[in-house]
Amino acid sequence: MSKRQFGQFVLLRPRFPKASFRPRRPFTAGANRSNNSRWVNRAAIAAVTLSGLVYAMTCQKPVKFDARSLADLDERTKREKGVDENSPMRLRMEQFIREQQKAIVFELEKLDGKSFREDTWTREKGGGGVSCVLQEGNVFEKAGVNISVVYGTLPKPAISKMRVHHKNLSEADEVDFYALGLSMVLHPYNPMAPTVHLNYRYFETMRPDGTSQAWWFGGGSDLTPSYLFDEDAVHFHKTLKEACDKHNKDYYPRFKKWCDEYFSNVHRGESRGVGGIFFDDLDETVADADNTFAFIQDCLKSFLPSYMPIIQRRKDMPFTAKEKEWQQVRRGRYVEFNLVHDRGTAFGLNVPGSRVESILMSLPLTASWRYMYEPEPRSREQRLVEVLKTPKEWV
Repeated sequence: MSKRQFGQFVLLRPRFPKASFRPRRPFTAGANRSNNSRWVNRAAIAAVTLSGLVYAMTCQKPVKFDARSLADLDERTKREKGVDENSPMRLRMEQFIREQQKAIVFELEKLDGKSFREDTWTREKGGGGVSCVLQEGNVFEKAGVNISVVYGTLPKPAISKMRVHHKNLSEADEVDFYALGLSMVLHPYNPMAPTVHLNYRYFETMRPDGTSQAWWFGGGSDLTPSYLFDEDAVHFHKTLKEACDKHNKDYYPRFKKWCDEYFSNVHRGESRGVGGIFFDDLDETVADADNTFAFIQDCLKSFLPSYMPIIQRRKDMPFTAKEKEWQQVRRGRYVEFNLVHDRGTAFGLNVPGSRVESILMSLPLTASWRYMYEPEPRSREQRLVEVLKTPKEWV
């Protein structure tokens, strides 16, 4: 019984004056009648008490948290108590990716020599984010490292779709949810330097009282070169494999295959890039929340070691106008995937109140589409296309 219900129950109980002490009388017929009267009174009190309890339990509306009130509660918790290992997973994940955003931006600014523009934004129904974007830098033509936090409500069609992978998700007409993610895309100027993408996210649905109902993690990182250097692909995949192997030897081959299949321009018959890892819907059927969170932490922390040596090797390499043109064509394919096939882009654009600028941050500053453009036979460009049509095992 809640405190509010108990208070209502107490108010409904009848109040009786305390009887003064009387000496105990010997048992007589009259005393028997008095005893009977006392039992009747007690029964009446019990009946009234029970009726008050039933009334309180049936008429009292349960406390319900909507997305906005849960967002306010989380903000108050972070402000007054901070976040530690006993905090809700959503707050622990949020704290971690905020730390990683700062670490990544710091290293990229050191490399590029120019600063990111930082925009902090909020959502009316709860949440917000921090968008860090660099345009026309010395190394990166466009780079974005964004955090997004969303409190919202899922309609029934979305719930039905998600229940395919999460049977413990409620079949209600609507369900409040929390979504959090760190997304990053780096598009270098130099066509010899590969584009890289990263995303790690957490999703949670809530019961009416604000407690967690269903949860899952997703994420991954992948490399998209315009010119293929095998040693770069090997290094990138090896670093990711090491992070995966700390937790489960089956993760890397499973998530590498998933990445090759997901980042595919099906209409072109080719992959977007040379892959990496990708996974989604990692819930309690795979591992408990703490172990999966530890896996996410190791994968995200592996980004800088996986990419920085590559960009440092390639950013100042010489290139021709023809090679720059090929980069623009490959960027066009990148745009095609993001706008046609990517589920994250579609989900973000369909969330009411979403920040479109942050969602489309992944698109390059420049790209091109040339009619019937084909690379020359036996060229470096042709070799890349062959690898994209038949993904390789790099480690």
